[in-house]
Amino acid sequence: MADVPNIVPALPELFLAGVIMALLMFGVFQKAGTEALEVKSTRLISLLSVIALVLAMLLVSTLWGGRLLTFQKMFISDTFAVYAKTLVLAGSALAIVLSHSFLERQHMARFEYSILIVFATLGMMMMISANDLISLYVGLEMQSLSLYVIAAIQRDDTRSTEAGLKYFVLGAVASGMLLYGSSLIYGFTGTTNFEQLSLVLHAPQEGGVNVGIIFGIVFILAGLAFKVSAVPFHMWTPDVYEGAPTPVTAFFSVAPKIAALALFIRVMVGPFGGLTGEWQQIVVFISMASMILGAFAAINQRNIKRLMAYSSIGHVGYALIGLSVGTEAGVRGMLIYLAIYLFMNIGTFACILCMRRGDRMVEDIGDLAGLGKTHPMLALGVTVFMFSMAGIPPLAGFFGKFYIFLAAVEGGLYGLAVIGVLSSVVAAFYYLRIVQIVYFEDPDEELDKPISRELGLVITATGIFVVFFFMYPGPILSAARAAAASIFF
Repeated sequence: MADVPNIVPALPELFLAGVIMALLMFGVFQKAGTEALEVKSTRLISLLSVIALVLAMLLVSTLWGGRLLTFQKMFISDTFAVYAKTLVLAGSALAIVLSHSFLERQHMARFEYSILIVFATLGMMMMISANDLISLYVGLEMQSLSLYVIAAIQRDDTRSTEAGLKYFVLGAVASGMLLYGSSLIYGFTGTTNFEQLSLVLHAPQEGGVNVGIIFGIVFILAGLAFKVSAVPFHMWTPDVYEGAPTPVTAFFSVAPKIAALALFIRVMVGPFGGLTGEWQQIVVFISMASMILGAFAAINQRNIKRLMAYSSIGHVGYALIGLSVGTEAGVRGMLIYLAIYLFMNIGTFACILCMRRGDRMVEDIGDLAGLGKTHPMLALGVTVFMFSMAGIPPLAGFFGKFYIFLAAVEGGLYGLAVIGVLSSVVAAFYYLRIVQIVYFEDPDEELDKPISRELGLVITATGIFVVFFFMYPGPILSAARAAAASIFF
């Protein structure tokens, strides 16, 4: 009889899989005949989903400091995985909390919504712990299929349906490219396991690296670049961000992005770490192009969700600077940046969800006019997050960019660091323009008040993190250092 695999490293994933099945059964057998009962059922399942994600976070934390392999070395749990999974679980839980009042006001309360987010989170956790090209692909598809459905969850809205369809079609192309790249790697190396790939590719080869392997890496890079919406595979992002319901956009901007960037690190530093010279220039180009496009394309945007889409493309560019360096310091800077980005972005989208008049969400930047007079505390929140996104000290966003640029300088990528700083200056224009509209323009029509309790709590908590990060950065810095060290063991 075959040996029973050690399930301890995968306990958080197994726990979430069990929760998903239980919640599906619970939701289906609820007698939700009226809208009021449907809302009550959705609220209960959302609460249970958040509790399950928090419990999964606690389970993940028990694996800190170890390095465990299981399922025939296809699944790995190390300090890096624990760090990235914690960020993903926190992002998913906050995204569900943000969606409560929105779903009820828009009459789209469906119990499947939060279950789909938990299902996508399970796929992300499998991606982060992938130690084989096959397990990587399974996790990626589990995440992607859930995201396609969530993007089109507002079935009566044409924009939401269109967003889901665009995301599905382009996502299928990206998955095909990733799968083709994986097949090339397998064809030219004879293995899909990351550890064996690392041994094969680190060994000296006569005549240099096989061209087929380089082509395989390029296709894998293209597939992963789509998942993080990096240039030139960013074309879906503005349309999907604008068309999807706002809480869905908030979710898309944090958890899947963090998981895909963690996967980027896992793949490029792990099995392909010995070929840094072959892939480094590609990542440098992707990073540079993303920063420049994110800075300039957002300037003329009037829809705040489209602006945040281009902003997220720019932030991916900054994060990829750390990967471009290819050192432990670069990965550490990238992990610090992702933790700060999570809180900045969730806080910003919580503010955007407060932009409503009656039952109608408003998305034009001009609708924020006069917010400083009519909603002073919300205006303060918007200001804090915009300043942090722009990288103005002493807010958390400044330190995120500082560690990234410092790693680039230490790694000798001076040109990339200079372009990063210059694109930050350009991007500061549209962030500060929002602050100018909030405080120095008169409102045509006031936004509704008061804001919901959940949104108020999220804005307050994330705002406190962003403002006071500089006073106590130790836990995140030390955790990021340990996580980066584990990937370079």
